[in-house]
Amino acid sequence: MTAPPRIPFPVVDEVSRHCDREAEPNTVLIEVHLPGDLDPGRMRKAFTEALRRHPRSLAREAPGPWYRRHYEWELTDEPDVEVVSFPPPGKDALRDARARALAQAPPLAQSPPVRLEVVAGEEGTALVLTVNHTALDGPACLRVLATAAELYGGRDNAPAAPPVRPPDVPQGPPDTPSHWTPPARVARGTPEATRGNGLILTELALPHRPQGSPYTVNDQLMVATALTIAHWNRERGAARRPLRITMPVDDRPRDASMPIGNGTRLVEVPFAPEELDGGDLRELLRRTALRTRALKALPRPQLGHGARLLTAPWAPVACRAAFVRGLRRAAAPWTSTTLLSNIGRIPYALDFGDGAGLARAVWFSAPAQMPRGLTFTTASTAGRLHLALRWSRALLGSGDGDRLLDLFAHHLHSTEATE
Repeated sequence: MTAPPRIPFPVVDEVSRHCDREAEPNTVLIEVHLPGDLDPGRMRKAFTEALRRHPRSLAREAPGPWYRRHYEWELTDEPDVEVVSFPPPGKDALRDARARALAQAPPLAQSPPVRLEVVAGEEGTALVLTVNHTALDGPACLRVLATAAELYGGRDNAPAAPPVRPPDVPQGPPDTPSHWTPPARVARGTPEATRGNGLILTELALPHRPQGSPYTVNDQLMVATALTIAHWNRERGAARRPLRITMPVDDRPRDASMPIGNGTRLVEVPFAPEELDGGDLRELLRRTALRTRALKALPRPQLGHGARLLTAPWAPVACRAAFVRGLRRAAAPWTSTTLLSNIGRIPYALDFGDGAGLARAVWFSAPAQMPRGLTFTTASTAGRLHLALRWSRALLGSGDGDRLLDLFAHHLHSTEATE
């Protein structure tokens, strides 16, 4: 019998594997709402075939001795387990599916490290997709789901063309605050006794942007995030410190050739304390736009230049894992303040055909492990902004989440009043 093909863990996967913590599973949650119902047999068949058409998604961690120098993915022809489940309907079915997505990461030892729960309700169907982030990211799994929609409904789910933007006018180097000061942390709220993450999913209006503005909706979201954290920290008497917000950048194509895996690179957008004290908001948006454009254009490894050194095979992976975890704890004060992951406009129709219909809402939720402990993830569908606010219960409680949501909605709205 031929052994399954193997590929070494990329740098991002290995660092994520080293830092995995059971108390705060490293999961990405994707939730899609459809107006109609799905047939269980057809949906299982469509999603399984979609996984086959993106074979990199059918992967499990290959076993190996403790002294091995690399983790490896083992690619399989079929799933090892039933990936799609249909929990009994009920008033708490969706809430319970979300709770499972936050509490249980699909095991890496089984192919694929993805689970899909199809939750039927009075107003349609919710697809709750849980992804182990060590293996795959949200946009890659959305690509698989778009293929499943096409197979299920027989409708074209090719990605829409990205929005056309005028070419950037050459600018001088952006005015960037220093990176030599440890950034602010999200001030502690009212932590809960239970472990894991809390989550709020909500829908907001897309912020208005004056025509010809030098900034994008992503820049408005970035400014709203920075103002929200600064406001929250002021309310709790935290010392004024610079903010750094991690922003994933994804340059992959969205068609069927999209590389599946962890394909985003992380950059950090800095803010000086005085920039967030209620001054000229239009100027803050302009400076933020200069910074985000410069960071997106800068060639850089996915996790920076130091990550490749951490994954060099100078010792067995078990020894390197302990070293990386210790380094992560030591570097916690220098970790960015929070993460804003803006997926942008969902490029696929996610049309499941007659009976099920087109997606009317799509949420993504990025992990919120400490020391950040708080993430904002946004996407837009049908002209609405879908926001996931996720936090570590070791840092914040449910009431804190409600307050942060109110602050974010307020500051996002304030970015519109700049004409």
